[in-house]
Amino acid sequence: MNSDKVKQGVDRAPHRSLLKALGLTDREIVKPFIGVVNSFNELVPGHMHLRQICEAVKAGIRENGGTPFEFPCIAVCDGLAMGHEGMHFSLASRELIADSVEVMAMAHQLDALVFIPSCDKVVPGMLMAALRLNLPAIFVSGGPMLAGRFEDRDVSLSTLFEGVGRVHAKLNDQEWLKELEASACPTCGSCSGLFTANSMNCLTEALGMALPGNGTIPAVYSQRLVLAKETGYQIVELFRQELKPRDIITDKAILNGMAFDMALGCSTNTILHLPAIAQEANLAWDINIVNEVSESTPQICKISPAGDQHLTDLHLAGGVSAVLNQLIQASLFDGSVMTVSGVTQAERLRNAKVSDPEVIRPLDQPYSTKGGLKILFGDLAPEGAVIKQGALADQNLVFEGTAKVFDNEDSAAIAIQSGQIVVGDVVVIRYEGPKGGPGMREMLGPTATLAGMGLDSSVALLTDGRFSGASRGLSIGHISPEAALGGEIAYVLTGDRIRIDLQQGRIDWILDEATKEKRRRDPQLSPNKKPFERKGYLARYARMVQSAARGAAFKTGDNQ
Repeated sequence: MNSDKVKQGVDRAPHRSLLKALGLTDREIVKPFIGVVNSFNELVPGHMHLRQICEAVKAGIRENGGTPFEFPCIAVCDGLAMGHEGMHFSLASRELIADSVEVMAMAHQLDALVFIPSCDKVVPGMLMAALRLNLPAIFVSGGPMLAGRFEDRDVSLSTLFEGVGRVHAKLNDQEWLKELEASACPTCGSCSGLFTANSMNCLTEALGMALPGNGTIPAVYSQRLVLAKETGYQIVELFRQELKPRDIITDKAILNGMAFDMALGCSTNTILHLPAIAQEANLAWDINIVNEVSESTPQICKISPAGDQHLTDLHLAGGVSAVLNQLIQASLFDGSVMTVSGVTQAERLRNAKVSDPEVIRPLDQPYSTKGGLKILFGDLAPEGAVIKQGALADQNLVFEGTAKVFDNEDSAAIAIQSGQIVVGDVVVIRYEGPKGGPGMREMLGPTATLAGMGLDSSVALLTDGRFSGASRGLSIGHISPEAALGGEIAYVLTGDRIRIDLQQGRIDWILDEATKEKRRRDPQLSPNKKPFERKGYLARYARMVQSAARGAAFKTGDNQ
């Protein structure tokens, strides 16, 4: 046991004394030390109930002969951070989370880890830590929020953001918005659509790092507490079996995760997190694989914001297990990979069934024959950009429009709200990338406002930043290279023509090469002329972060 380094032998008498100061008995000290990483705080609705989840996990650990040690990690609520400078810190928190878990686990020589995330960047940050440390590890999230109910339909946080657009467009008034505000988020848990948090919690299950049900059992169901106890029990089994994250998350598992992502129609943010996770496991990542998997994997679910169903509907229809079993049967998912259940995916999913074929469609009757995400290339994005094509009505759309260029999200939001954006425009928001932002702000405000105004299919939005999982419409993010690194997006001007061809997978800047070259030499357009002034962590983050095409992960020793 790793923990023997702090509790065995004559020289460790001082250490044992400190453990006894915690109230531990000699019986508890000789057992394996299981770290329980709890991301509870009182700011994030998805995390407010995690104390109860954590106590259930610890009960399961004790039942199976382990000694649990709870310690915290930070968590940012993307909804609360949205639309102001706080969003610079959301993606950036992912690296802090991974680092802080590493510090705690190594400093105290823990034997295994249970991770309790819920929202957004906490899940990938913890996955990165699990792979970096490669101690036996397992995940159990806080679970999704129930959908709200308003005007005789299910609603969620994305409904509210789009409601803001309706008010700006004078389609509804502020009194209507206030009533919606009181209804959209009715319980604790990660917001009820297939936004980034729920995408990542479902994906953790698909990667084999969580027990079945982790992604979809609602936060307020007692079944979630049962799952937490079983998770605590199982981590001790994983310790005894010496089954570790790198035994589970392999090249095959990453491909499996991508296939599941496409079938479900997950958030575009997964294309940031999967490469960062792969890097921690020393696995190769090629962004082109996204399109290869998307071409062969049909989208069989349309969860909000792509459709009207929510995570509870997915849970009642059979959950992640039912989706995965269908993919296994069609040879679109490798069932031979190992899971934290101690058996392969095929073994643990063999009895999973779809109970509602409208929520989880048969593979021969999909919502779309292609997956939910697509990577676009072209002269405006030579290293790639991403679109949630599963949230579009026409996946073969060709759109050519006139650029209206903004050097930050804030100025674009003002223009949208004040009616300056019209049908046929291409809103370009730059200097919001991993380095230029820094932190690659999520832009649910602009996309949701356009959707609320009814412009989501007639106005395009391009950015070197990123979007919330709640975004929909013709929104293209992660344009790489970003403006701050001299990407072509830095030289586009208002009035230029931009062409988006989804079938060909291209974003092109319709301008002659001589004019482009003249723009590149223009000192007024040089990225060096637009320095950001950041202090503290964001300054360090900007120095260390890589391109969105590499998951906006920190440089490692080999690529610093």
